[in-house]
Amino acid sequence: MADTLRRSLALCLVTDPILVPRGELVATVLAAVRGGVTMVQLRDKGAPDDEVATQAEMLLRVLRPLGIPLIVNDRVDVARRVGADGVHLGRSDEAPMRARATLGTRAIIGLSISNEIELASADAASVDYYGLGPCFATATKPDHDPPLGLVGTRRLVARANRPCVAIGGIDVTRAASILATGIDGLAVVSAICGQPDPERAARELVSASNHARVEAL
Repeated sequence: MADTLRRSLALCLVTDPILVPRGELVATVLAAVRGGVTMVQLRDKGAPDDEVATQAEMLLRVLRPLGIPLIVNDRVDVARRVGADGVHLGRSDEAPMRARATLGTRAIIGLSISNEIELASADAASVDYYGLGPCFATATKPDHDPPLGLVGTRRLVARANRPCVAIGGIDVTRAASILATGIDGLAVVSAICGQPDPERAARELVSASNHARVEAL
């Protein structure tokens, strides 16, 4: 699963209900996938479970035939109900061990990590990947922890025993520098959701990422 997971983590789109109205969710996600997004995380913290489940079911109908994993932010029960590919958990959400017991061995389980203490105490046995961040300040999550920056991100990547994606303030101008930390992939919100042409935005991120990886060889 490791190689397949790393490919899926290359460019993860995290949806945002403010930047993408619910009536435009499917169209925006499909455009982003055409541009090169490799995984989608459905995040809508303010919506009730039934509404998140409805959104997830709509996305699964279009993403599953394309082979693009859909993970649900926080809502383990919703992920199980709709048959999503997994969940992404924050440090205050359900424990990864319980999520694994609920969703099974094939589910993708991600865990947010913002510092070395959290990484050291993480339940690595139940987690498939870590989301490291915020790497930079971001307006899409104003209550975030202090940004890691490039040095902090590199330090966490070096200590992690799982694949890692970087999140927080990442755009096309920062793709090369953040990938130079050894991170496996990028997770973005406004760099795609907040753009007038999500497909083009995703394509530009993929191009910048590919260029950075070639330069690193």
